[in-house]
Amino acid sequence: MNVVQLVCAVALGLAAVSPAVASEEIIKKARCVACHAVDQKRVGPAYKDVAAKYKGQGDAVAVLSAKIRSGGTGNWGQIPMPPHPADKISDADLKAAVEWILKL
Repeated sequence: MNVVQLVCAVALGLAAVSPAVASEEIIKKARCVACHAVDQKRVGPAYKDVAAKYKGQGDAVAVLSAKIRSGGTGNWGQIPMPPHPADKISDADLKAAVEWILKL
């Protein structure tokens, strides 16, 4: 493998990792980790539990995005989730974060 091929292979590998890392960083920046974790329940459900609940639902990204935007209670217990308006997390970041969660 020559240097050009090696550089291209590394770049493609990094590109494949970047969306997941970026989405996880979005979640941290939006402070979702204050109440949620990937594989354990905290104040709110684990992301893996959310992914399992919505697996196979074609409208899952839209449904979860709307729930996150408006907040609420009753889906995972009686502890309310506060609303997360666009000034806290942009529409694009919210979509990327939800898509990342659903892939867990």
